[in-house]
Amino acid sequence: MKIYDYKGRKNLCGDRVKEARARRKITQEDLAAQLQIEGVTMERDSVSRIEIGTRFVADYELVVLSQVLGVSMEWLTGQDDK
Repeated sequence: MKIYDYKGRKNLCGDRVKEARARRKITQEDLAAQLQIEGVTMERDSVSRIEIGTRFVADYELVVLSQVLGVSMEWLTGQDDK
């Protein structure tokens, strides 16, 4: 499967994931652990790659990221300035 870049990145949400994680004062490892509790298998290095835009984010991962971080999917993708 070919994954295409959008403006040089593989996802829209990386910057916002990092921002939301920093607001909650949790580490990448803590976020990965919380995602695993919710059923999404992810390691710390995957969170890092999401944040820097080098990892694709599946739709189900976006849903769980928004829930765990307490923000909307629209905000994560930059579609809402909430």
